[in-house]
Amino acid sequence: MNDSILSGGFVELAVTTRSGRDESIHFGAVVALERDGSVAFAAGDPYLAIFPRSSTKPIQATAMVASGLSLPPRLLALVCASHDGRPEHLQGAREILASANLTESALANTADYPLDDDAAHAAIASGLAKSSLQMNCSGKHSGMLATCVHNSWAHDASYLHVDHPLQRRITEMVPEMTGEEAAHIAVDGCGAPAHAISLVGLARAFRLAATAPDGSPARVVGDAMRSHPEMVGGPTRDVTLLMQGVGGLVAKDGAEGVFAVGLADGRAVALKVADGANRARPPLMKWALERLGVDVSGVNPSAFSSPVYGHGKAVGDVQVIART
Repeated sequence: MNDSILSGGFVELAVTTRSGRDESIHFGAVVALERDGSVAFAAGDPYLAIFPRSSTKPIQATAMVASGLSLPPRLLALVCASHDGRPEHLQGAREILASANLTESALANTADYPLDDDAAHAAIASGLAKSSLQMNCSGKHSGMLATCVHNSWAHDASYLHVDHPLQRRITEMVPEMTGEEAAHIAVDGCGAPAHAISLVGLARAFRLAATAPDGSPARVVGDAMRSHPEMVGGPTRDVTLLMQGVGGLVAKDGAEGVFAVGLADGRAVALKVADGANRARPPLMKWALERLGVDVSGVNPSAFSSPVYGHGKAVGDVQVIART
């Protein structure tokens, strides 16, 4: 894995235009895998160590399932989610906690309002304060707590510590799914450990989630996500629309401009936008999938759209200029 400074591994991937003139250049890296797992193409350094952030949730969920977590697919998909905080998401998190005889008071993730603007406005209008339940990672943390209870592990706030049995099991799962050890372990926005891995390692993990043998922990997680994409994000989110539009695809977005997908035939894509902004991410994923030969004609076009607005009207967009 390349541990050099990030700037050495990034290349120009996309340009934002406004009223017919270039306004911004987006750097980053992208890698695609063939059906056999070999690298099909890459732009930038595919071995660059990055923090995939929430794109590692399928890895974390696989470790939970391997440790005995057993949930209906709808709820397991929520464990992998950066959800919108809509009523169905909050109810799902409560159901996961209730399965372990816990309530939302057990959650130790960062308090926040829902990601979805309408849900956030409704919460504020109702006088609700920020809470761990409303935060987009509450499904994952509910699953973590339920796994702890199943194994008689401590389920106080120590479940977030890197040396907790649950977090050690997740760290052990990283090389099992990516083919490499974590380059670094930091603290994620929700308070859980965040593992740094290479971009190609991330693609390998999603390939495994999509193609692992039936009944294996990784496949159970992948099947849950693609059977309930509405629980992984929300009705307007690119991650949800992409899974709804491409059969057999497993996808997860991550903070700081990360996106990864795996397909049932073994192909996979992982990308990182250098500056951490999400604007270039949707069109880049479309470009990578099409370059890999994936049919995306069934995907809602809004999943790949990044319009640039001027005075409330679309006056530009993001265009991919990547070379492989």
